[in-house]
Amino acid sequence: MTIALSKTAQSIPSNVFERMDRTVAHARARGVDVIDLSKGNPDGFPEARIRAEAKAAVDSPENARYTPFDGKPLFLQAAASWYAHEHSVALDPGTQLFAVEGAVDGLAAAFAVLLDPGDVVAFVDPYYPSYHCMARMLGAEELPLPARAELGWLPDLDAVPGETWDRVKLLVLNYPNNPTGAQAPPRFFACAVELAVRHGFAIVHDFAYAGLGVHENQKSLLAVPGARDVGLEIVSLSKMYAMAGWRAGFVAGNEQLVAAVKQYHYQMGSMVTSFVQDAGAAALAGDQVFVREQAARYAARRVIVAEGLRAAGYNVFASQGGLYVWAQAPAAMTGDELAARWLGEAGVAALPGSCFGNAGVRYVRLSLLQPSQRLHEAVARIGKLSPDMEKLHA
Repeated sequence: MTIALSKTAQSIPSNVFERMDRTVAHARARGVDVIDLSKGNPDGFPEARIRAEAKAAVDSPENARYTPFDGKPLFLQAAASWYAHEHSVALDPGTQLFAVEGAVDGLAAAFAVLLDPGDVVAFVDPYYPSYHCMARMLGAEELPLPARAELGWLPDLDAVPGETWDRVKLLVLNYPNNPTGAQAPPRFFACAVELAVRHGFAIVHDFAYAGLGVHENQKSLLAVPGARDVGLEIVSLSKMYAMAGWRAGFVAGNEQLVAAVKQYHYQMGSMVTSFVQDAGAAALAGDQVFVREQAARYAARRVIVAEGLRAAGYNVFASQGGLYVWAQAPAAMTGDELAARWLGEAGVAALPGSCFGNAGVRYVRLSLLQPSQRLHEAVARIGKLSPDMEKLHA
């Protein structure tokens, strides 16, 4: 018997990361020594004080019970302190912050409370694939804003006609960016906020890679004057503190939007695990040396991969943030073809840029989440393929 599924279920695209996991697993099952640079899965480990807090919290009888719906007060206050110390943004923990189980959890709630069928959601192309999936499930109309290499992989917001902005209900931004590693200077956020105020749309900033870029460009959207009138920011602890498996983050910003996210989440989500909130509070409230050290480690790895690919003849975007390198495929070759060749002939797994939208069709994304020795080996393997690819960009 075949059970009829809902139209929503039938609209859900396959997950590109899950597909790649299966592809890598199949290659390894055949005996291939795969260097997997396809996923943004941190290879770090939370620092000792965070782990110690989590271990102690597990032994607290209180933490075996449900937590407050909004998040534990300690966690929310720590998030407010993080905003104040890192971004000079003052937030009310009771009305402008809400605990969620990572960035995707917060994004799903934000999309749900802002978009009805037929509403227009704009996001920068290339984009994190969940934006497309969430828009599709909600029946929203998607408006990709092509990022341009000559603009540092930012879109030209001023080039979008005013009548188009008038139709937009939600603009989604993500900096440092996945997949390109681009960072947005303060003036870019200021332009977005000005447009949102003028045309009456909301902004959601996916700040999953906070702390992992060039510091002067680590601007919170909420630090821009007027942003809290139109915007939400979603922060994840996964990348900053190497806590990806622990699942914690928070939504911050406009009180009306935070309240709507809360009401949605009360019915459709669950509270963040109690002891994870205690560990997260320790991470947020402490010094951020660990985050700076991680950013420096990723920057050093970025040099290994980017310079190794350039030496092999590839054009590589000079990214400054996040966990990835964004490289162009050779002339007359797609990113899908290049990624397949790297995996099949060099045992290096990378994600084709087409996974992230039309603007990435001729690109591949490589993650920096392997030890330096393995990164050196990966680019060396790729480099051995280059002699018969001499006309890389002819």
